Amino acid sequence: MARVYDNWERLVRATLKREQLRSSGQGHERVPSGIAGAVPPSLGKTTNIDAILQAADAIQAEDPNVSRILCEQAYSMAQNLDPKSDGRGVLQFKTGLMSVIKQKLAKRDGGQIDRNRDIEHLWDFYQRYKRRHKVDDIQRQEQRWRESGTFSADFGDYLEMKKTFATLRALVEVMEALSKDADPNGVGRLITEELRRIKNTDATLSGDLAYNIVPLEAPSLTNAIGVFPEVRGAISAIRYTEQFPRLPAAFEIYGQRGADMFDLLECVFGFQKDNVRNQRENVVLTVANTQSRLGVPVEADPKIDEKAVNEVFLKVLDNYIKWCRYLRIRLAWNSLEAIDRDRKLFLVSLYFLIWGEAANVRFLPECICYIFHHMAKELDAILDHGEANPASSCRTESGSVSFLEQIIHPIYETLAAEAARNNNGKAAHSSWRNYDDFNEYFWSPACFELSWPMRKDSRFLLKPKKGKRTGKSTFVEHRTFFHLYRSFHRLWIFLALMFQALTIIAFNGGRINLETFKIVLSIGPTFAIMNFIESFLDVLLMFGAYTTARGMAISRLAIRFFWFGLTSVCVTYIYLKVLQERNDRNSDSFYFRIYVLVLGIYAALRIVLALLLKLPACHSLSEMSDQSFFQFFKWIYQERYFVGRGLYEKMSDYCRSVLFWLVIFVCKFTFTYFLQIKPLVEPTRIIVKLPSLEYAWHDLVSKNNHNALTVASLWAPVVAIYLMDIHIWYTLLSAIIGGVMGARSRLGEIRSIEMVHKRFESFPEAFVRKLVSQNKRLPFNSQSSQDSQDSKTYAAIFSPFWNEIIKSLREEDFISNREMDLLCIPSNAGSLRLVQWPLFLLSSKILLAIDLALDCKDTQADLWNRICRDEYMAYAVQECYYSIEKILYSLVDGEGRLWVERIYREINNSIMEGSLVITLILKNLPLVLKRFTALTGLLIRNETDVLAKGAAKAVFDLYEVVTHDLLSSDLREQLDTWSLLAKARNEGRLFSRIKWANDPETKELAKRLHLLLTVKDSAANIPKNLEARRRLEFFTNSLFMDMPSAKPVSEMVPFSVFTPYYSETVLYSSSELRVENEDGISILFYLQKIFPDEWDNFLERIGRGESTGDAELQQNSSDSLELRFWVSYRGQTLARTVRGMMYYRKALMLQSYLEGRSLGVDDHPQNVAFTSQGFELSRESRAQADLKFTYVVSCQIYGQQKQRKAPEAADISLLLQRNEALRVAYIHVEESGAIEGKTTKEFYSKLVKADIHGKDQEIYSIKLPGDPKLGEGKPENQNHAIVFTRGEAVQTIDMNQDNYLEEAMKMRNLLEEFHKNHGLRPPTILGVREHVFTGSVSSLAWFMSNQETSFVTLAQRVLAYPLKVRMHYGHPDVFDRIFHTTRGGISKASRVINISEDIFAGFNSTLRQGNITHHEYIQVGKGRDVGLNQIALFEGKVAGGNGEQVLSRDVYRLGQLFDFFRMFSYFYTTIGFYVCTMMTVLVVYIFLYGRVYLAFSGLDRAIAKQAKLSGNTALDAVLNAQFLVQIGIFTAVPMVMGFILELGLLKAVFSFITMQLQLCSVFFTFSLGTRTHYFGRTILHGGAKYRATGRGFVVRHIKFAENYRLYSRSHFVKAFEVAVLLIVYIAYGYTDGGAVSFVLLTLSSWFLVISWLFAPYIFNPSGFEWQKTVEDFDDWTSWLLYRGGVGVKGENSWESWWDEEQMHIQTLRGRILETILSLRFFLFQYGIVYKLHITGKGTSLAIYGFSWVVLVAIVMIFKVFTFSPKKSANFQLVMRFIQGVASLGLVAVIALLVIFTGLSIPDLFASFLAIVPTGWAIICLAITWKKIVRSLGLWDSVREFARMYDAGMGMLIFAPIAFLSWFPFISTFQSRLLFNQAFSRGLEISLILAGNKANVEV
Repeated sequence: MARVYDNWERLVRATLKREQLRSSGQGHERVPSGIAGAVPPSLGKTTNIDAILQAADAIQAEDPNVSRILCEQAYSMAQNLDPKSDGRGVLQFKTGLMSVIKQKLAKRDGGQIDRNRDIEHLWDFYQRYKRRHKVDDIQRQEQRWRESGTFSADFGDYLEMKKTFATLRALVEVMEALSKDADPNGVGRLITEELRRIKNTDATLSGDLAYNIVPLEAPSLTNAIGVFPEVRGAISAIRYTEQFPRLPAAFEIYGQRGADMFDLLECVFGFQKDNVRNQRENVVLTVANTQSRLGVPVEADPKIDEKAVNEVFLKVLDNYIKWCRYLRIRLAWNSLEAIDRDRKLFLVSLYFLIWGEAANVRFLPECICYIFHHMAKELDAILDHGEANPASSCRTESGSVSFLEQIIHPIYETLAAEAARNNNGKAAHSSWRNYDDFNEYFWSPACFELSWPMRKDSRFLLKPKKGKRTGKSTFVEHRTFFHLYRSFHRLWIFLALMFQALTIIAFNGGRINLETFKIVLSIGPTFAIMNFIESFLDVLLMFGAYTTARGMAISRLAIRFFWFGLTSVCVTYIYLKVLQERNDRNSDSFYFRIYVLVLGIYAALRIVLALLLKLPACHSLSEMSDQSFFQFFKWIYQERYFVGRGLYEKMSDYCRSVLFWLVIFVCKFTFTYFLQIKPLVEPTRIIVKLPSLEYAWHDLVSKNNHNALTVASLWAPVVAIYLMDIHIWYTLLSAIIGGVMGARSRLGEIRSIEMVHKRFESFPEAFVRKLVSQNKRLPFNSQSSQDSQDSKTYAAIFSPFWNEIIKSLREEDFISNREMDLLCIPSNAGSLRLVQWPLFLLSSKILLAIDLALDCKDTQADLWNRICRDEYMAYAVQECYYSIEKILYSLVDGEGRLWVERIYREINNSIMEGSLVITLILKNLPLVLKRFTALTGLLIRNETDVLAKGAAKAVFDLYEVVTHDLLSSDLREQLDTWSLLAKARNEGRLFSRIKWANDPETKELAKRLHLLLTVKDSAANIPKNLEARRRLEFFTNSLFMDMPSAKPVSEMVPFSVFTPYYSETVLYSSSELRVENEDGISILFYLQKIFPDEWDNFLERIGRGESTGDAELQQNSSDSLELRFWVSYRGQTLARTVRGMMYYRKALMLQSYLEGRSLGVDDHPQNVAFTSQGFELSRESRAQADLKFTYVVSCQIYGQQKQRKAPEAADISLLLQRNEALRVAYIHVEESGAIEGKTTKEFYSKLVKADIHGKDQEIYSIKLPGDPKLGEGKPENQNHAIVFTRGEAVQTIDMNQDNYLEEAMKMRNLLEEFHKNHGLRPPTILGVREHVFTGSVSSLAWFMSNQETSFVTLAQRVLAYPLKVRMHYGHPDVFDRIFHTTRGGISKASRVINISEDIFAGFNSTLRQGNITHHEYIQVGKGRDVGLNQIALFEGKVAGGNGEQVLSRDVYRLGQLFDFFRMFSYFYTTIGFYVCTMMTVLVVYIFLYGRVYLAFSGLDRAIAKQAKLSGNTALDAVLNAQFLVQIGIFTAVPMVMGFILELGLLKAVFSFITMQLQLCSVFFTFSLGTRTHYFGRTILHGGAKYRATGRGFVVRHIKFAENYRLYSRSHFVKAFEVAVLLIVYIAYGYTDGGAVSFVLLTLSSWFLVISWLFAPYIFNPSGFEWQKTVEDFDDWTSWLLYRGGVGVKGENSWESWWDEEQMHIQTLRGRILETILSLRFFLFQYGIVYKLHITGKGTSLAIYGFSWVVLVAIVMIFKVFTFSPKKSANFQLVMRFIQGVASLGLVAVIALLVIFTGLSIPDLFASFLAIVPTGWAIICLAITWKKIVRSLGLWDSVREFARMYDAGMGMLIFAPIAFLSWFPFISTFQSRLLFNQAFSRGLEISLILAGNKANVEV
């Protein structure tokens, strides 16, 4: 039985150990050991069982008996908490714990245990433990630190101290539990007294109160933040005073602190305790940091300045103050002067508490203003009262107070009810209220109808009823393209009027006279009518909001509608009269004068209004005017919203924007007039005057209308390109301006490692001036020259920073140990008189200088001039000379020192006299060097007797060589006859004993000199790694760019970094590293080949040889963990992002440490030597960094991941343990008991950190009103966690980003931009440059990287300045945190409409009078998609998001409220880019359909015969422009400009040519199709959604079927349509130049067809490998023929996929639009049937009708052949007979028709060409009207026809691929094409793709 028991015990312990390892990772600092790591969450959440068991483990070796007592108490607690073991894992835990207790009992040496004595044992041990660890001494020291306000202890045993106190707390808790049964007169009394003392005085032991940054509840021994004067002052500022209302006696204050303002707010309003704790810290930090910028308090009892409180007050409540002014209501206070400092802090605290608990209501900033307005008034009344009575608004029915229940919950429920109506994003936007609709309710004084406390029956809280709309607020997002016109009507009107005017001038021969002028004035009616259309659209698109919109808004719509209607009628009528006068020769031009007068007055009125509203200089005048008449016209001209007011810039900025666009307009309209419009004038006149032409088909619409369709087909492409080519001119000019601006900002000055070498000596000064705070003291004094001293001082300050940068490169494995040694710079803090530069600049320079000396035949001056040509050679010679003197001087004494002095004196004299070449025999220098190298080789080792003797001999040998070989004969004789020296030499005393160099400076000098003399290799190529080079080049270049100077860390702007995370890869597991894909490639193998140098450096870092195998690394847990991190740091993982962002803290710690700030009144000793040694252990620097920096990762489902023990949870926990400042926020879901049969869920927003045992420690837990995910996932994830951020700025970082230590050092410079002048308003978003680090994976990744880089650098540079329209395009922009959190957050979250949530933050910031800038002296890394499918999904997501933006109110308001030129900038840089992209594709369609119309109708031949068509110039211009846009030439222009700027002209040209050779034009053409498809489909049908692209790095082969599914409808169908158009055009069209002319005219279209059809296969790895092709064909046919069914996914079955592809057609409007678009396919059949030989020249409509009879017959025959009955074998026989007869009959009919009629073989092909598009049209219509077709019983037939079409399209694409796969060289060529970048780095990608692992390894 005992054996069974032992086995059971081992099994339990092993299981628990495995669980613990699985949950916490391997190889990190400390993990919970034994059973302490397996406490179930249900027990650990409410008790300290885990802490008690940790303490038991810690003291097991010291006192097993006490360890047993702790375990037994833990078991008792578990039993009391869950006696039935119902919780998950509780039974196993209790069984394992009992097993451990029994094991402890078994280990005792016999004897009974007297448990009555346990409490005495525990008390004795407690006393011993305190004495041994000197706890009382530590606490007394802590008290002295607190009283003096200093904190100067070393970091030292920080962790050990924390663990000691954790153990003591566990002992105290167990003693307290056991003391109830102890003798009250004995040990019980002692324990009671100790517990009372601890509770009253000892905050450290009274409980481990979790805190975030500042330990407010209980002062911490190990956290120095609490003693910072500004923090103490802030805590003092919120402290409770006697003037405040008395708190109820029953109110409990959490922790060891006095009452403060937050306690009163919690008491009267019922805020949650953790919300109060969170915002208390937030306010303390905000006030403290504001104070630190104004000046750190120096008095013993620090006080916060009134100015600091005012600054915080005005910034936090700025939006509230503006809201009150807009609604013209009184503020909650009378005036700023009337309220004291305490009231201001109360109001700030109240606002933050409301915001902190508002949950989803945070997206409604004006709703929060409304709540705050009323609660502030309640607070005012409470503060004037003597007692703290609960506020009536927050009082519940039970009498308690709860802000969440009474205020937030009702609003949330209404939000949730409306969100439920969106049908998971599928419902129309107009059918439900989104966040903006709710918020805009508070933009009207009518919001006060809501009353206070809020009326539950108010319109705002009205929940939607089934089938009824609740009504929108001020805007309705109808899904229509008309939004493009409505939002930007000024742009379209301007383009239309200019086109009209230019066309009129062209048709009048270019003459501008009175007659021409009269015709040009026809733009008046056009202008009026287009304005009327816009007002009509306003009325139409407001449908859905009339019942709920403000009356004034509706009145304005009606007034504008009737006003523009009236003006358009009047202007048109008068102009018609003008035209009549023009024809009447005797007229007196009466109407013309009236017309000009009317136009003049109207134009003057519009111009005056435009100037007053848009011109900066006039805007303030218009704001001041209170004239009701003026205000009325202003209101009619421009609607007044709460947002969008004051959208104007400085006059100088405005003028720059105007000049920019005037240049574009001049270029565009010149090009348009001379190359597009003018060449078409004559052909148009000829065509219009032509007599009736003979049509080749039955014409329906072209009788007696001057060939209008022909003219339209000629002009349509010109008009289309006219509308989009302004984007071309914008791209060209922005590239030029961006390039010039980049050059002016000194970008790209250092673009190679050679330039880094050349300019290195200027880096220290530049670094100190830019990145070191100016009030830093310089610790050097010397008598040397000022310039030399300054240089040395700069180098000394620069060296620790530079060395840390180099160390970080080493830690990241970009450089080797040797490279690190060569790159590091000496401290320069020693007594050496010159600057010591890094060895990589000086290596081999001494040897080269000696060669010059040996070759010297000239004077000393000539030799020195030759040496000085290489300045670093001169530095090396000087340093070597002075270092030898210093080393020798330190080694010898007595006569030896006199010899050294004499030698140097003689050499110095000869140098001054210019006779060095005479004094020294230079040819013997190598011998001297050899002797001295031998000496330094000994000195760099540790001292021993043998080495000391050897060193003495080496010095003597050196003496001999110098004296007898180096010196001239005269000097040699003098030294030989020097009696003092001769005597010492003869007596054997000379150099017989040396003083070993043990001081650090001399040892460093000797080591450096040895390297200087021995390193023979040139270090010109160091570092070798390209990434290390790039980083050093950019960093050193940025030192010379314009950036604000750095403030001391204590005065810098505090900031947070914020990363949303869902379920992406955190850290690659060991198994994921080894698992192989279908090609036999593992991630680890792939990375070893892509980054071979980094792999070698990694092995060197962990102390392994280059031949170490993967299996060996896996065996060692530490190495295995390091390997996982090494791989993860090269992917797009959360681990990489966290490491990068934590560099901010490291940089701040380093900067703070080297600044040496003193804490409080005691002077902190200044760092005498500039060294970074120990900076990470300094408590002051850690505390200072934590005061300024917070990193929060919002891991939305971390709680669920922990519950299901997902590997991501363990990895996140590991990151928490490795980064003590990291915080993780997540949503916790608790299921409670069933109510009415339903399980209720409670949602909490939690923040955790790692405790000293490596376990998650909950800091805050704030209850939410419900499920926070009502809108888009990412912004909701950001919103729930943003309350945990701190500081005045927040940087939004995605989880595919990276950062670097050297860039982190510039963060405080960047944050100073918030206080710099960037126009009328201070910046609210700082744009930051990105570096795409995934560009080296493949050519596609390179294209994407270049495209992205050009956008985030050059393009955004121009957007920010001079255009002032930069928005927020994702990450890593830095937000003004308080500005944005008080205005709705850092993103918008309404479902679908805000799918591109990031850019809406930019829209919101701009509309709310923000200012967005862009800065390029700092950068962060970013990963991008690397495969074509990933890229296509990403571009589809962005294009869909832009489609939704078109419908949004933000775009509408910006389009309406920007001035005219800024509106142009805004349009063409946001949705206009996608509109122009779509127009580029539409030009092809318009041109080809126009040509096909001419070909079918026969007019092209008729016109060519009767009038030589001379309009080809215009057509050529159109098609050339379209083609250049299509292939991405204009996309590449900014890219090339960026290359030139940052790489140089030659590299730029080479890169551009390389891109073309790698078929980047095919890629850009393909991307054009992707963007067009998703943008157009989104506006037509919706369906925009987040598309997970995946972020893996192994580029795998994509199967044919997968590509077909993804691109069939977006590219393939459209490409086949264009191909059919081209075939029809070449078959029936007419061109003068024949085939050559046709090819040139349609080249761009053919290129588009080929790109769209074959790009997915050209850019598919192993796309032309025969074996893969065969497998792909089998897979495709299986997919195509698989029948599908319920639950079968589209990736497995064609039928399921086909059904999924139709899901976007949901609405009647969508069906009508699809029907209209599908009708174009019937044109082919209609045109071709009249071109058949069999029809002759007949044009009767009956011919077309007969073609439908033939089509029906063909369909019937097809059905006969595909019919396969299963019911009866007899019927099957009949069907076979019918099929046979039908086939024979079909052959016979065709033969007879060929013989007896005009039917020819070409006719058969032509018929096929006609029938295929018609069949496709029928299928499209059947899909559109699916319900009708299904009711007719034809759906199965339609599906079979559709399958046949997909099979046919697939075969047409597959055939060329299969053919090319026969040739092996094609596959090799493709690999070279795809992976040229990798080839250039020595990677044999073909072997990797083939999976030939064995060959590679051999």
